[in-house]
Formats: sequence, C-alpha cells, structure tokens
Amino acid sequence: MTRPFREQVDEEILDRAAELFAQHGFAQTSLKALAEAVGLSKAGLLHHYPSKEAIHEAALDMGRAQARRVLDDVSRLPAGPGRDMRALELLTDVALERAGLVSLALRPITVPGEIEEALDVDDVLIHEMFAIDPADQGSERLIRVIGALSSLAVLSLTANHHGDKTTWRPRIIATCFDALGHSRTGTSSPGSDQLED
Repeated sequence: MTRPFREQVDEEILDRAAELFAQHGFAQTSLKALAEAVGLSKAGLLHHYPSKEAIHEAALDMGRAQARRVLDDVSRLPAGPGRDMRALELLTDVALERAGLVSLALRPITVPGEIEEALDVDDVLIHEMFAIDPADQGSERLIRVIGALSSLAVLSLTANHHGDKTTWRPRIIATCFDALGHSRTGTSSPGSDQLED
C-alpha cells in the first residue's frame, strides 16, 4: 500500500467518522457504528486508529489543519467583504470535499449548549479568520458569523448527500455571505428568479 493511498483512506475514514460524531456526538457514536459507516470491521478500523478517542482527535486535528490553511490564505487580506468572501469560498470548498470534518469542527456552533466550547477551543481560528474582536462576545458580527458557519455546515452536508456540488457551491457561498450582512451589489441570489413562479 503506497503512502498517498493510505493517507486518502485515512482522510475518508476521518471524514465519515467526523460526520457521525457531528450528528450524534462523541458519547453516542459507537465504534461499531463508525466501522460500519466506513465499511470496515471494528478490527479493521482499529488497525487504522487504536480507539474511538484516537479517531475523534485525528478528525478534529484534520479539521483544524484545514481551518489553519484557510486562515493562512485570508490573513493577508484586510478585514471586510473581500476577506469574508474568500474565507467562505475556501471553507465551502473544504466542506464540499470533506463535509464531515467541517460539520464536526462547527458542531459546537450548531448544537445548542456547545457554543461556549467552540469559542473557547477554536475561537482563535474563527475570530482571526473573520476579524472578530474576541472580547466582543455579544456583537452582531459574531452572531452573523455563527449564522453563516451554521448555514455552511448544514448546506454542505445536504449538498454532499442530495445535491449537485457544482450547482450548490455558489448558492452556499451566497447564502453565507448574505448571512454576514454583506450586500452583493448588482446581483440577485442565484435561482431567485425561479422562486417567483
């Protein structure tokens, strides 16, 4: 087995496992369910990762690494609509490729009662990516970013399961950009003309 193939298999395992963790939470996701989801026996899954905890941590690490790559790209841009758009484009691309990882990374934002964990653990990435003042916890900007990221998580999962990713991508980005409160001058939402029928 070549190294790139092994890495691809591991990424697919982690993405599918991350989706289950995001949907059901760590405690409610069994090793058996993880193995079935990735098409392996429990022993086969444990050959790749020694425990459910190791799978969970590896999935979180992989999601953080993706977020850091996005942050590295957008950090050179000034705060504002251009930076927000670029972050949303990159995050959407990651989410359409690895929806489970993005859903797990954003779970604390999308699950009631877990928001404090999200803002404590990965707040640096979220705050830096979207140029939010960490001290401003009740700001409209923070609420809009949470709304945009929640939309991104839900829409990318739906696109991966039921949609055509090429069709969904610009609509996901537009929806999230709108959630941030930016106006797209001279444009209407993709497909909005179809809503008036």
